[in-house]
Amino acid sequence: MEAKANGPSVNAGRVMDGPTNPMVTPLLTDLYQFTMAYAYWKAGKHNDRAVFDLYFRKNPFGGEFTVFAGLEECIKLIANFKLTEEEISFICETLPGSCEEGFVKYLRNIDCSDVEVYAISEGTVVFPKVPLLRVEGPVAVVQLLETPVLNLVNFASLVATNAARHRLVAGKSKMLLEFGLRRAQGPDGAISASKYCYIGGFDATSNVAAGRLFGIPLRGTHSHAFVSSFMSPDEILERSLHRSDGSSTCEDFVSLVQSWLSKIQWSKALGNTVGETNQSELAAFTSYALAFPNNFLALVDTYDVMRSGVPNFCAVALALNDLGYKSVGIRLDSGDLAYLSGEARKIFQIIEKEFGLPGFGKTSITASNDLNEETLDALNKQGHEVDCYGIGTYLVTCYAQAALGCVFKLVEINNQPRIKLSEDVSKVSIPCKKRCYRLYGREGYSLVDIMTGENEPCPKVGERILCRHPFNESKRAYVVPQRVEELLKCYWPGKSGKVREEFPALKDIRDHCIKQLEQMRPDHIRRLNPTPYKVSVSAKLYDFIHFLWLNEAPVGELQ
Repeated sequence: MEAKANGPSVNAGRVMDGPTNPMVTPLLTDLYQFTMAYAYWKAGKHNDRAVFDLYFRKNPFGGEFTVFAGLEECIKLIANFKLTEEEISFICETLPGSCEEGFVKYLRNIDCSDVEVYAISEGTVVFPKVPLLRVEGPVAVVQLLETPVLNLVNFASLVATNAARHRLVAGKSKMLLEFGLRRAQGPDGAISASKYCYIGGFDATSNVAAGRLFGIPLRGTHSHAFVSSFMSPDEILERSLHRSDGSSTCEDFVSLVQSWLSKIQWSKALGNTVGETNQSELAAFTSYALAFPNNFLALVDTYDVMRSGVPNFCAVALALNDLGYKSVGIRLDSGDLAYLSGEARKIFQIIEKEFGLPGFGKTSITASNDLNEETLDALNKQGHEVDCYGIGTYLVTCYAQAALGCVFKLVEINNQPRIKLSEDVSKVSIPCKKRCYRLYGREGYSLVDIMTGENEPCPKVGERILCRHPFNESKRAYVVPQRVEELLKCYWPGKSGKVREEFPALKDIRDHCIKQLEQMRPDHIRRLNPTPYKVSVSAKLYDFIHFLWLNEAPVGELQ
């Protein structure tokens, strides 16, 4: 299944389709956004030109990187931001006191035609304090966007980061399947998780709805219930199976399976270790193979993995091989995954040698059963033969951390820079409209992100630039970049006339994310004790931050 393009489309006069979830409307916001809009309107300030930055303060999961996701859904919301008469009536009934008719007329005319959005590309590895989105426009309108935009970015970026962390631990060669639908926080949590886990590096999902909506490859076979629903091979009524090339038909595939099981049981190479297997399980495997001869993957732990599940699988796989089909493999959903995968691999290799079946020793082994980062890391340390992981609960619920904590802060209004102060320095905002760059070193790794004032010259390749910590005067360094990448691009130009960036296909966003992680220095993305990535400001912006800080902070008086 090919991943679909998820960019804008023209539909019945609309600029692009609306958000994936129809519940994402202008009312998906906090009440105080509408109370502020009314107060702005009463004060005549509602059209003041404001600039807001959306960013986060700390990387999740104890790591030192985050994957930015959710941008496309934000732009879809902005492109279709319009209140219905019914919604306006509800707002007016909900606001404290009475709503003036002038405000009602104002609400009828609200849209985002005068809003501009600049953002980092979706799937990019990002860091604290650097704006993921910069939203410019009439202050009342942009304020109404705050809550829904935060909602769309927070979980998306968190789960994409979680997926990327699992990918880093599993390694490039392993297949990762997202199996979290049944444990996710509701339908939207499940759909969002499937999409953003794919962006973060997973290969496929079990979620059929997500497969249809986004073109994500689908994977899935059968459950324990399917295996235990069979009582004996006598239940299989349709026993014939055509050869893969259609040249002939095996009239009794069940008997062919039984003959192969007998050969396995008498195999000297296996040391006569295979005894009687569970016949109801064999019936289930045989039935499934008859239904899906090209995609036979068996869940082997319903009764006993090594005494029954694996031998039964091998018997069916060998029978399929006789007819020109190649089985996919087995899935382990319980027990000691390192040990069982190793023992299963040994049997596959012995059968390959014993019966002359090239490639059978490399039959795929999938593992599931409440896997998480720690489990994958432990399996790596123990040694295992797992080729593919099916991961659900800990992945889609982001069990290790509940939220990312993005914030949406005013940094400029009517061309006047604004700053938010706090006794906690990490909560002090970086004022004014900014440009953001990523500077790369000789080895191709990114060295530092730097924010500059909007009108400052762009850092140049080969020219030394002073990078300063925004708040700690002793932390500074000169950098001579070998490559400079500007991070913020125009994704919604409003009335500015600027060219709008198009959204790539979902698979291209995924590829971008994987490439981004490859461009990070390994110590920044390692699981244990990662090195913090440097986020800096230019010398000129540093001076301005501290000038504004001193200017806005009240001076105390000792008595």
